[in-house]
Amino acid sequence: MAIPALDHSTTGYSLPHAYWMAQAAGLASLDRAGIEETARSWGFEEVRHFESTHRMPFPIEDTQAYVMAGDRMIVAGFRGTEVLKIRDWLSDVSTPPVPGPANKGFVHYGFHQALQSVYPQIRDTVRDLRTDDQTVWFTGHSLGGALAMLAGARWYFEAPQLLPDGVYTFGQPRTCERLLAGAHNTAFRNRCYRFVNNNDIVPQLPPEPVFTHVEALRHFDADGRLHERMPLVAGLKDRAKGVRADLFAPETDGIKDHHLPNYLAAFEKNLAQV
Repeated sequence: MAIPALDHSTTGYSLPHAYWMAQAAGLASLDRAGIEETARSWGFEEVRHFESTHRMPFPIEDTQAYVMAGDRMIVAGFRGTEVLKIRDWLSDVSTPPVPGPANKGFVHYGFHQALQSVYPQIRDTVRDLRTDDQTVWFTGHSLGGALAMLAGARWYFEAPQLLPDGVYTFGQPRTCERLLAGAHNTAFRNRCYRFVNNNDIVPQLPPEPVFTHVEALRHFDADGRLHERMPLVAGLKDRAKGVRADLFAPETDGIKDHHLPNYLAAFEKNLAQV
């Protein structure tokens, strides 16, 4: 089956739309010219870029994001980062969380600071470009997934009349604690989807119980099949299968599974079977 073109009139979840949100997450890693060229080929006439360098006690040197807008759809995408750059500090639980959006619960300090450096400009830009009630979507991979989830949460909790149409994340780390996760799960039911590829190490960090995940998990197993849920025992067996399949790979299974091209390949495999 050929992959359908991006449908700007989409208002809910579908596998093709999830695939395009993964593509949009990857778009954030291109340079400005590459983002603009691709966005316009997808039918988005307006593109804005956001970048902020900052100093933190974590190896996050800057935050990069973009917003692309068309007649019916607006997408905000956040750039991810290499897993080897963030794995160690994601494992560090010594940094206390900070209050979440609208003081709901708590979030990881590093994610909060990284988003805060660009969020006000993104919020104002989306409001300015939303001239005809376009749908609004947030997307990101890895670190970008954490920022997309928090941006969607801020968009709604700080202005409840502005619930995003969708938040899609890929290989997102744990971002908040249980109070904010609970409020998020209620507000974003059927609007937020968190994709995890088999043994991807980043969604396993930072460690519980200080931080937790929001709901709406979509899990690719070791064979690339997509599941809406993965029971504990079946999940453990699937993780072991993934490790055995890549026993002699040059990088660990958890790191390999984190790469966005492997998410896209899994999407394409599932789309071919539709």
